[in-house]
Amino acid sequence: MLIIESHGGPIVPPKRYRNAYGQLEEHAPYCERDIRKPQDLETHDEQGRFLFYIKKQDQIYPYTYLSHPFDLVGWDGYCYPYAFSIHNFEPITGRVHQPPPVHQTFDGHQFVICSFVPRLYDYHPLAIPAPYNHSNIDSDEVLYYVDGDFMSRKHVEKGMITLHPGGIPHGPHPGTVEKSIGAKETKELAVMVDTFRPLQLTTHALAIEDPNYHLSWLP
Repeated sequence: MLIIESHGGPIVPPKRYRNAYGQLEEHAPYCERDIRKPQDLETHDEQGRFLFYIKKQDQIYPYTYLSHPFDLVGWDGYCYPYAFSIHNFEPITGRVHQPPPVHQTFDGHQFVICSFVPRLYDYHPLAIPAPYNHSNIDSDEVLYYVDGDFMSRKHVEKGMITLHPGGIPHGPHPGTVEKSIGAKETKELAVMVDTFRPLQLTTHALAIEDPNYHLSWLP
């Protein structure tokens, strides 16, 4: 499970996909019908002492309810949960390689969330589908490989997470550019998070690190 928290504001659809009234426009890769609201809520009516932990400004606080917090029959208010399936994200493709913003799904404070889904490759006769080598000067890049065969990577399996810090060049693994030429489509499924402030590694992350990942670009 990949959990993304926004500390500076809500997570919203990118501005370029919305009109002046907040509605998603026709060129957006998803629409309002793809957003699922809470349904079939199960009322849990019980009295007692129910301990919850609330997170505020990076601090965890204990909070005790005398009645179960799920004793409700509906949902109201401005702030409410919703679900969006990555399988409803319709990819934007073109004759030549499309820049990463076409994969953007959501926009947060100092970060973006992108979806890589099954799609057709570039269809120009001389197009090379694999992305070029690049360096994200302004952001750290995290990729969560959900399923399929990620066309620019070798030895990357389902469930892996990679971190490419800002300013460090990266790109297709050796041989993947040549392999992509002539290919028609990709079945990859992945989530990418680009943060515009440096990420800090936790001790849990260091414990599962593959120390040889940076060597995977060697022939």
